[in-house]
Amino acid sequence: MSFFIGIDLGASRVKAVAVTPEGEALGRKEVSFDQSVARDWVGKVELAVTTLEGENGGTAKGMGLSAPGLASRDRRSIAFLPERMEGLERMDWGEHMGRGHAVPVLNDGQAALLGEVWRGAARGAENVIMITLGTGVGGAAMVEGRLLRGRNGKAGHLGHTALDPDAEFDICGSPGSLELAIGNCSLEKRSGGRFNDTGEMVMAHRGGDMEASEVWLTSVKRLAAAISTFTNVLDPEVVVVGGGIARAGDDLFRPLEIFLRPMEWDVGGEPVRLVQAELGEHAGAFGAAWEAMRNGNE
Repeated sequence: MSFFIGIDLGASRVKAVAVTPEGEALGRKEVSFDQSVARDWVGKVELAVTTLEGENGGTAKGMGLSAPGLASRDRRSIAFLPERMEGLERMDWGEHMGRGHAVPVLNDGQAALLGEVWRGAARGAENVIMITLGTGVGGAAMVEGRLLRGRNGKAGHLGHTALDPDAEFDICGSPGSLELAIGNCSLEKRSGGRFNDTGEMVMAHRGGDMEASEVWLTSVKRLAAAISTFTNVLDPEVVVVGGGIARAGDDLFRPLEIFLRPMEWDVGGEPVRLVQAELGEHAGAFGAAWEAMRNGNE
């Protein structure tokens, strides 16, 4: 049986999936690695691939990899990821894995978007924005069926959109960014030290805690303002929201709808659709597999 493998290299785990060309998942593998051990992730990627190929009785027709950082222009490696995962930058995965063909490499947010377009919440759409809400805020964009990459590969990093020019800078130098407005990385400061996990704050909000509600709804309103701006720049048909914070469900999506609609420039009575990501932590692996299939057909 012909199959492809998609790998998502995260901060502490390797997530991999074997899929048919039609998108049927034949198997999944997750392997944790020790961040304190140099290049431990290399062996875990190899283990995930070997396991999936063994379970499916042959060599994958192609393989793609999703990772943090900016992908190189030739899409064979991660070109820029300072101070993290030493050895990942400029590592050519096709050469390392001995595949005899290129292994396309994607930024993790861009891979997650491709996964959701192929097999998830944005299936079949051609104009899509994806926003991932977690410790930080990631993102990616597709316009007219083409993933936006840009000159340096940083296109779609929506979390670093500046919302307040007079506020503090985030890690990329953006003042008052979306990431600082809703990411877990800034929650302790935003909540006056009360919370360091958004899930706990949402539970307090749900239980009627007025202070928690004020912090949460302020963050959601800023997310709505950012999405409104993105719709004017990129004109998507659907906005996919994923990441750990999106597990808040209705506590996120109901106020987000309420805040967004008066801000949105609704042309022709067709407002942008807001949807929750469907593929969870495996979205990047599915997107990497899809890129491997596309790469083989170019």
